[in-house]
Amino acid sequence: MTAMGLNLRLARSEEADTLTALVMRSKQSNGYDDAFMAACADELRVTPARIEKGNFWVAEAQGNLRGCVTLDPDAATGAGTISTFFIDPDAKRQGVGRALWQVVQAAARAQGLLLLKLDADPAAVPFYEAMGFKTVREVPSGSIPGRVLPQMELALLPAA
Repeated sequence: MTAMGLNLRLARSEEADTLTALVMRSKQSNGYDDAFMAACADELRVTPARIEKGNFWVAEAQGNLRGCVTLDPDAATGAGTISTFFIDPDAKRQGVGRALWQVVQAAARAQGLLLLKLDADPAAVPFYEAMGFKTVREVPSGSIPGRVLPQMELALLPAA
């Protein structure tokens, strides 16, 4: 699948280290210091096992990974969690996030999901709001004690 010069595809397990580096660059570009990044390194690490689980897409341009997104569906509840959504800092504001959003949204609908949830980095809230998400509550950070994150949701219309 291509969009705006991007190749959108499923991630490969051998890309785990490259994706971890992309995720870390993206997160740190929001102004976080090295101590913060060290505290959340385990939570942000991309593993081959996570990639092999499926629903992990990348955007690639000219042989370089420019972004990634994951979807963790729960068929029993009809909800899916977006647990990874990162764009390389050099590729921000170039349509990579929107292209990945189209892929994950289509996959969620194809899997029969009616609700998407995510715990947002505060710096990413405007992007998610532009995609239609609404903040519904605050939740504790998975790696920084005392920090809370906005939890956002988006109701999906059933696939046509």
